[in-house]
Amino acid sequence: MRGWWQDLTDLVLPAECAGCGAPRTVLCPGCRAALGAGRPRRVRPVPEPAGLPVVHAAAPYADRVRALLLAHKERGALTLAGALGAALAGVVREGLGWSDAGAGSGGGPVVLVPVPSARWAVRARGHDPVRRMALAAAGELRRTGTPARVAAVLRQRRAVADQAGLDARRRRVNLAGALEVMPGGGRLLGAGRVVLVDDLVTTGASLTEAARALRDSAGWQVGIPNGGGSGVSRVVYSAVSREGREERRRAVWPERGKWVHGAPEKAMTNVLEPTLRAAVIAAPRDSFEINRN
Repeated sequence: MRGWWQDLTDLVLPAECAGCGAPRTVLCPGCRAALGAGRPRRVRPVPEPAGLPVVHAAAPYADRVRALLLAHKERGALTLAGALGAALAGVVREGLGWSDAGAGSGGGPVVLVPVPSARWAVRARGHDPVRRMALAAAGELRRTGTPARVAAVLRQRRAVADQAGLDARRRRVNLAGALEVMPGGGRLLGAGRVVLVDDLVTTGASLTEAARALRDSAGWQVGIPNGGGSGVSRVVYSAVSREGREERRRAVWPERGKWVHGAPEKAMTNVLEPTLRAAVIAAPRDSFEINRN
């Protein structure tokens, strides 16, 4: 575990860039640019697990980006959280379809739900890297005019093995049923656009399990049919949120069909589940859809 003096030393006397080793800087301009090189894109692991949310990523998991994520996660380079959070905020905007319309489009705040790390990993690292990045991303979204907050409502309900070295099938087995929403966590989601966030997607097992836990949480979502035939379905959250000293019901927003594989949504007559999204910093190069066409 890092000591406070190590964090202070990193802030005052940065030794080298965590991405490329350039001297006298925590993050050089080239590595900072690598985090936002190009527009965030849709990624789909192969094979794509059933129940995986629509996922967008900022960059391929290689070279400088890989080094930055490992430095932040495993070596405690906490000063990278701001840059990683800014990159994650850009992915969230792209996934919500706000990159062209401008920040703050849509209804309700953005609610970022970090995928939780294993308890033993948090103890070993001395911090939760995904939660730290989510907090930085929410701050960047607010700074640019988008109401956003973090709801760390997921937790592990049982121990899981280290995912390193496991193939896609074993990862799914390892994580199946491992996560749950904390008691009362559904109320913290409120009436916002919920986005699962993680640093990396490889097989999609972690995001799939996190999405399953959110979907199964009692009392979070209630659907109503779309009676207008406009291709816009509406979802209402029954959660109560506290604002100031008052409790009030939170609102409704339209979900547009372009979110679901580019096809318009059809009117539904049964309970409608809100569509979850996911945003990550990086993904394997071959999972970017543009590279498979």
